[in-house]
Amino acid sequence: MSVISAPYTFNEEDLYVDLQSILGRRLFLKCEGFNFAGSIKLKPATEMVETAEQLGVLTPRSVLLESSSGNMGVALSMIAASKGYRFLCVTDSRCNLSTRLVMEALGAQVHVITEPSAHGGFLRARLDYVRALSALDKRYVWLSQYTNPGNWRAHYRRTAPAIARSFPGLDVLFVGAGTTGTLMGCARYFRQWHRPVRIVAVDSVGSVTFGGTPGRRMLPGLGMSVSPPLLDESYVDEAVHVEEADTIRACHRLARRGFLFGGSTGTVVSGAMRWLAAHDSAGLTSVAIAPDLGERYLETVYQANWVQALYGADALRCDDAVAVGARVRRRLQEDDSWAADTAAAGPGRPSPGSWETGPARLRDADGGRASDTGGGRVNPT
Repeated sequence: MSVISAPYTFNEEDLYVDLQSILGRRLFLKCEGFNFAGSIKLKPATEMVETAEQLGVLTPRSVLLESSSGNMGVALSMIAASKGYRFLCVTDSRCNLSTRLVMEALGAQVHVITEPSAHGGFLRARLDYVRALSALDKRYVWLSQYTNPGNWRAHYRRTAPAIARSFPGLDVLFVGAGTTGTLMGCARYFRQWHRPVRIVAVDSVGSVTFGGTPGRRMLPGLGMSVSPPLLDESYVDEAVHVEEADTIRACHRLARRGFLFGGSTGTVVSGAMRWLAAHDSAGLTSVAIAPDLGERYLETVYQANWVQALYGADALRCDDAVAVGARVRRRLQEDDSWAADTAAAGPGRPSPGSWETGPARLRDADGGRASDTGGGRVNPT
């Protein structure tokens, strides 16, 4: 029996779904949505808030501030409500309505960006707004999930060790790439493990995280319109890119067997199945991380009119083609320039060290250096 007094203290860590009977290939799906925040983002949100408290950055008069496409916003809304902080989430028009309503129900203020930046899309526009607001009012404490080492450290300390305990013979791990906090935390942990584990990142087509061509992305969660500062590509063996239509097919296929997962999970599953189909996967122990559940996607991924309007009727077909329908691009990890960027959030620095040493830099979708992402120092009261 579990008895708790704070909602962020509970998280189901050891639940896996064996997808063999559904998708025809053995893949264990680690379900991260069974907590009061409904997603894996509870872990880094808790890590970042509690570290800021320990460092004295957060005070009773502070207002938490973050840019989020959805799940991190919900997690911080829940933690802020529990701890008595005010919270402002800056999101954009792609954020699911149900997600916005959850944040507001928890007492958060939600600001929606409706126009993307010419260089960097909606994310750049959100970051510009957050940066300007931080400069105007010193009460705002921007946790900056995109540069905060607490993001990846939460998964290094919790997510990866939990997988290692359950699967001591792990061969391949599939991780979705958004801010790359989950990816980097798990990859760093398994790099030091007693046996080699192949780390396969799963990204959305249209994301520039691994140097892809920028394109339309309508589903929140995975993918970035600017290169994530936390990413160190030397830890990633391969990157798989998935079309959003294949994400939707995967979600519907799982739902028809009773498993209602979110869009990020559909992307990871689609990419993992495509990779397993292209490799000699017999005998491999493979795990994929499912970041979220599906209730917040009922008006998008699971709404037929919305899907058909954006992707056509074929996106609602969830036959066996979903296992091989993902668009895959394997990329060599050759961008040495990221070594300097990643060092600012490296394992040897105290969190939130990157806040104290100046702003981290992002790259625009065209590969050029963009303006600073933050004001350098978190603004204490």
